[in-house]
Amino acid sequence: MVANLSPRKTLTHAPVLTEEVVRYLAVRPGGRYVDCTIGSGGHAAAIMEAASPGGLLLGMDADPGALEIAAQALSRFGDDVQLTESNFRELSSVCERFSFVPVHGVLFDLGVSSMQLADESRGFGFQVEAPLDMRFGPDQGLTAAEIVNEYEEQQLADVIWRFGEEPASRRIARAIVRARPIRTTTELATLVSRATGGQHGRRIHPATRTFQALRIAANDELGALKEALEQALNVLGNEGRLVVISFHSLEDRIVKQFMALESRDCICPPERPTCTCGHTARLKPVTKKAVSPTAEEIAANPRSRSARLRAAEKLAKKS
Repeated sequence: MVANLSPRKTLTHAPVLTEEVVRYLAVRPGGRYVDCTIGSGGHAAAIMEAASPGGLLLGMDADPGALEIAAQALSRFGDDVQLTESNFRELSSVCERFSFVPVHGVLFDLGVSSMQLADESRGFGFQVEAPLDMRFGPDQGLTAAEIVNEYEEQQLADVIWRFGEEPASRRIARAIVRARPIRTTTELATLVSRATGGQHGRRIHPATRTFQALRIAANDELGALKEALEQALNVLGNEGRLVVISFHSLEDRIVKQFMALESRDCICPPERPTCTCGHTARLKPVTKKAVSPTAEEIAANPRSRSARLRAAEKLAKKS
């Protein structure tokens, strides 16, 4: 469904690594691009400016509020920009529906945006009291509250350890189960802080990793990313660029491994004497290592400090 929306919100989000996105996407006039996480439209606007004249962009986001903001920010591009309320794990089907294949570039800007963190009704942060929701889209079934209040202790500990890499995951899970029901962000943050001994010795708030884990689990972020990366290869044309910005090691590891795997002709185990997999390389790395923001960007936007960008180019099929 094309979003033809009137904006209701004024919250904004500063896009990170914008110049690098345009450069590594190799944006060209008349090119066709997909922004899988349109957010407030910052990256998309820069892409469209570089793609003029004749550039086209398809913007996706699971958050209808973000689409409203993007619609305003990108209105000057008229029908050259199309927006749709979709999770990026639907990338292939969305591009088919809009007859938007093949494309010259696909962008993923992962994680949660500043405007989502600032929206008190969403429950992504713990600075103000809010319901434990954490869903990117209102139609997703699982909320953070359901995970916190319904998962068994071991299952909850596994989520906090796997997706938050939290050393105190077992202790936190035990404290949560004993304190149920837990309804709000501040209630959970206080409980986690007490269970871990407070801020002492920590660079970040004691609840940060737990909140990250719950958000990732509620939205199945890592599963969606794995599916979407594969689909990106399907919609890219020859020499099309894939650019991904990640904000924590779990995402970056998936992207790094995917690009490395798809850059090899053979993926057989090392002990196998001859190749039997039949795999051929589909990507060529463009970035030798992850690209980080400059010191100037971090000073202007501290939330950019953890951003890491990786890029690769689709290879033509071997004859």
